Amino acid sequence: MVGFKHTLCALLLTMVTGVAIAQNNTNSPYTRYGFGDLSDQGFGNSRAMGGVGFGLRDGAQINPLNPASYTAIDSLTFLFEGGVSLQNMNVNDNGVKLNAKNSSFDYLAMQFRLHPRLAMSIGLLPFSNVGYNLTETVVGNGSTVPSYAKTLSGDGGLHQLYGGLGFKILKNLSVGANVSYFWGDITRTLAMYYPENSSAYSFKKTTAVSVSDYKLDFGAQYTHSLDKKHSFTVGAVYSPKHNLNNDASLKTTASVEDEKNIDATLAVPHSFGVGVTYNYNRQLTLGVDYSLQKWSDVDYKGDDLDGGMKETYAFTDRSKISVGAEYIPSLTGRSYLGHVKYRLGAYYTTPYYKINGEKAAREFGVTGGFGLPIPRSRSILSISGQFVRVSGQGANVLNENIFRVCVGLTFNERWFFKRRVE
Repeated sequence: MVGFKHTLCALLLTMVTGVAIAQNNTNSPYTRYGFGDLSDQGFGNSRAMGGVGFGLRDGAQINPLNPASYTAIDSLTFLFEGGVSLQNMNVNDNGVKLNAKNSSFDYLAMQFRLHPRLAMSIGLLPFSNVGYNLTETVVGNGSTVPSYAKTLSGDGGLHQLYGGLGFKILKNLSVGANVSYFWGDITRTLAMYYPENSSAYSFKKTTAVSVSDYKLDFGAQYTHSLDKKHSFTVGAVYSPKHNLNNDASLKTTASVEDEKNIDATLAVPHSFGVGVTYNYNRQLTLGVDYSLQKWSDVDYKGDDLDGGMKETYAFTDRSKISVGAEYIPSLTGRSYLGHVKYRLGAYYTTPYYKINGEKAAREFGVTGGFGLPIPRSRSILSISGQFVRVSGQGANVLNENIFRVCVGLTFNERWFFKRRVE
């Protein structure tokens, strides 16, 4: 009972902290487009391993990237997991530099077994984040070209609360599915100010979109043992395209204020992923993932959904490749360092939006971290560092360097067993 109370207190603290800081998680100008910056859907071990997860099976940590992995949990275990992150971002836009520090709630989830062949997970995590504030000032030439200041700003994002089941069809074959409640609000504003020309009205245009719908994700994993020490797992995931229910409005302010509802078409894309992990003697895990999101088939339409921006942009397919490794020096023995999980990884991805008909940027990252056992328990503290480089392409040269620290805590409690009293 003491362990149960400690677990609940820690989870409540994680949730309160997450809610308190979730509104301040990005300052990227690239979030002007579409749904903003797409969040990493992996948890502590995956984040330190470059985002690998489709073929990852670890009964001691939750892996929502592939719901088939839920069956890796044993019959006595109940998992709680929560995570937060801190980041420092440096933006360089043609010599104009910006530094921003942010914190964010990353995830909160639990997992348990319902039957020897059936396991369940429930969790809360973000899908995308929007946060930017950009100002352009133009010094005019008298009444011919008036001076003005143009400001673009936006905030919000989408979230998902999922419930998932994993089912073991055969000893080495599992399938699974996540059903998510998908919701969020995104607000974008364009403001124009003419300080030197009293005859020119200041102008402000704000668009607001509210989404409320569902999302489906499916997965499968097959594990093959070569011998007692060598095995590999192949994983595959799929998410169908789905149009999202939404309410959208447009508010303009000039000489008078006007607000109206607008029709908007929003959707999430078909997504495919495949991954392979190799495991040696439960000590060494090597993995590689590839995913493709068909954003080019997705509609994002509506009057001034971009907040009044006049650039031409559309979506393009997003692909990502990740590689990662985890090593545990010793499964037995008394050395604490011997039981630490050492993790490394890297990834490369392309954005899902285009600017003026061109792909906007490329992104690559290197990751590393540790899974630290908590003494006298089966719980794990996951700490990882990520360096991310977003490199602008074409005429839209805007570069971002991000250093992010992620902290995740996994409570691993043995709840489902009968205590023996003599």
